Amino acid sequence: MLDQQRTIQKSVSVKGIGLHTGNSSTLTFVPAPPNSGIWFQRMDLDGQPKIKADISYVVDISRGTTIGNSELRVHTVEHVLAALAGLMIDNVIIQLDANEPPVMDGSSIPFVEALKSAGLKEQDSPRDYFVLEKTLAYSDEKNGIDIVAFPADEFRLTFMIDYKHPTLGKNYTSMYSLEDEFEKEFAPARTFCFLSEVEMLVKQGLIKGGSLDNALVIVDRKIEDNEVDYLKKLFGHKGDVEFGTEGYLNKTSIRFPNEPVRHKTLDLIGDLALLGMPLRAHIIAAKSGHAANVELVKLIRKEYEKKQISTRFKGTSGSSDSFLDTQALLKILPHRYPFMLVDKIIDMVPRERVVGIKNVTINEPFFVGHFPGHPIMPGVLIMEAMAQVGGILLLNTTENPENKLVYFTGLDKVKFRKPVRPGDQIRFELEMVNYRRTICRMIGKAFVDGDLVTEGELTAAIVER
Repeated sequence: MLDQQRTIQKSVSVKGIGLHTGNSSTLTFVPAPPNSGIWFQRMDLDGQPKIKADISYVVDISRGTTIGNSELRVHTVEHVLAALAGLMIDNVIIQLDANEPPVMDGSSIPFVEALKSAGLKEQDSPRDYFVLEKTLAYSDEKNGIDIVAFPADEFRLTFMIDYKHPTLGKNYTSMYSLEDEFEKEFAPARTFCFLSEVEMLVKQGLIKGGSLDNALVIVDRKIEDNEVDYLKKLFGHKGDVEFGTEGYLNKTSIRFPNEPVRHKTLDLIGDLALLGMPLRAHIIAAKSGHAANVELVKLIRKEYEKKQISTRFKGTSGSSDSFLDTQALLKILPHRYPFMLVDKIIDMVPRERVVGIKNVTINEPFFVGHFPGHPIMPGVLIMEAMAQVGGILLLNTTENPENKLVYFTGLDKVKFRKPVRPGDQIRFELEMVNYRRTICRMIGKAFVDGDLVTEGELTAAIVER
């Protein structure tokens, strides 16, 4: 197992046309320093802007994975990223003079060969593996798609497809070692599509660079004799168009008996590279595509962010039921006695939801006057405690949260349904429903023994401490 980060020894280029855009494209791999990651750079645009190969920048998954921001877009990044992931290269800049890498032969092997010709170089910095500790799953019941990530000591993949066509049918493949199997068993697998899809994709403005030289075309309908010239024009093919005995157009020689499912696995490896770090997990995919792959990577990223937050602010109590204990909260929140109204955070999904606990005791100072002989926690303090829990979620949308404060600027639809008394434990559940820069809106609920006691909507702003 490789323990040190990798880059390449020198720059290397490949040329071709983009699969979907049809644009002429020159791609150059350039060495990058340790801990910099993988970046795409558009050399054809003013300022030569760069964008990191990161799941947060995915903007489209139409027959390929596209990343972009306000300055640039790069289409169909998965085959290039799969080559880098398969060779365990951590740091490189991918320079392009167009908006899509060249499709080459429809697989990753041309990129693998180019990278190997440049030479691989180990760097003086360890690889930061993310070890998955819980099972994560994404399902699309309507389309019968499932993709699951299980904890494992190594990175493994199992992929299953089920097409209602005899050429493909039900098929599967497994990869047990990225280092040992990727280059020979998966990198050469080419992209594929059904003949019946071709016209639809053309009308959608896709596969402008597609041809019988860079894709497997599966014949899934009857072809009349008078269609041959039309097909030659459609694929930009100058030679004869023939129909192979294995169900592929033009007597294409397949590289593996199950080449399509291997290519689906290749796509998945490329999409997983958008996590930004090597992964130790076993991924099992059934009929998955780019959309499901991306959703799974988002789930894994959230688990990684949770682990980062927990590790960064870890307390010393050793409590197994806390995501952030009291000592950790004291590092984040500015509040102190008697206004520290959160005891622990038991769960959090970054930028989505948070669950916190407040143990209400008779020693709370407000019970002295609210009310003598009939102690009830003031509703305004329940909302303050809710806001503090929400503040934990909001502060971790920014860098250096310990240097920020959360000002709550509005409360709406607040309802107090039941009183809270000494001895109660309040469970706060807040969900972020809108976030723009430094302003967000959250919906919060407070429960005691499963009963809703308080609810409301909170608006907050992040300011410098």
